[in-house]
Amino acid sequence: RIERWKMAAVASWWGTCWVRGLGPGASLVCGNSLRCQYRTSSTLLSEKKESIHNGPDLQDFISGDLSDRNKWAEYKGILKRQKGERLRLPPWLKTEIPVGKNYNKLKNTLRDLNLHTVCEEARCPNIGECWGGGEYATATATIMLMGDTCTRGCRFCSVKTSKNPSSLDPMEPYNTSKAIFDWGLDYVVLTSVDRDDICDGGAEHFAKTVSLLKERNPKIVVECLTPDFQGNMKAIEIVAQSGLDVYAHNVETVPELQRHVRDPRANFEQSLRVLKHAKNVQPSVISKTSLMLGLGETDDQVYSTMTAIREADVDCLTLGQYMQPTKRHLKVEEYVTPEKFKYWEKIGNELGFLYTASGPLVRSSYKAGEFFLKNLITKSKNKLPENGNPADPCSSG
Repeated sequence: RIERWKMAAVASWWGTCWVRGLGPGASLVCGNSLRCQYRTSSTLLSEKKESIHNGPDLQDFISGDLSDRNKWAEYKGILKRQKGERLRLPPWLKTEIPVGKNYNKLKNTLRDLNLHTVCEEARCPNIGECWGGGEYATATATIMLMGDTCTRGCRFCSVKTSKNPSSLDPMEPYNTSKAIFDWGLDYVVLTSVDRDDICDGGAEHFAKTVSLLKERNPKIVVECLTPDFQGNMKAIEIVAQSGLDVYAHNVETVPELQRHVRDPRANFEQSLRVLKHAKNVQPSVISKTSLMLGLGETDDQVYSTMTAIREADVDCLTLGQYMQPTKRHLKVEEYVTPEKFKYWEKIGNELGFLYTASGPLVRSSYKAGEFFLKNLITKSKNKLPENGNPADPCSSG
């Protein structure tokens, strides 16, 4: 009782102070300070509630897009890989999962007609945007001809490989043209696996598909993203003269990394010859190629590669981030920032490319590029010279 009286007296003497019992070794705590602690705790609780209310919802967690794009420049994560490490995906490379009626419609049609797309086989991050409609309202899919199995084994590509793939489906050109016509597309990209087991590499198969597409819809713009046909010039001519509008073939990476990245049967010089020959035999077509960044190339190598591509009279160039499709494939050496991609776009325009698409998620078949090229080709076709032949789309600037 005496001890309690003493404690009470101390509390009364200090006025605003009292004893806070904490078990053995109780201590004195200032009442104003304690009230301040309570207010601070209450404020923190309110701030947490507000943060949760304004923070990401379930859809954000599903899509993986949990960051503010305005803070991309402030990203402090490691962008260059050290030996033995694996880089974390930066915020600008996180995309939404593919959903929507258009996406499901395209996927079901492809399965029903036994067709394949590079969008699925190569695990393209833009599949949701392109198949779902995205910014330009028209759904786009890149059809992969000649099956889903390639005769080559590039170290960046997730498409299945085999020395002896199944034989070509003779109905594939017809089914492809039917599906694209039913979808109502006005721009389509046709690509294929490498088929070194076929004498012409599948060039006639390409040409037949283009012909059937143009028969069903003469106004459709057709881009063919072809293999190198092992340098077979006749095969290149067959495709270039098939009635297509854009001839595309990808050099993939800088010359210094070709052996490391691509199958040994492919090389930079051969790819440039393909693009040059297509343009020589059909000057009215638009030629196009693509570069992946983040494989260990230097800025000087990228610049010299872009210069060599432009000197080969290639009209359009796309640059995008390499993304490792599975653990069995090449690791990403660097995640290139959006700002650096903007820089390369500027360089491409200065070098004189008709169109340069450069960005982390840009791919060789990219919706914005197709939208641009469609308008360019349409304008070109509407400006026929007196001899009736299509005008060179590059001559008008």
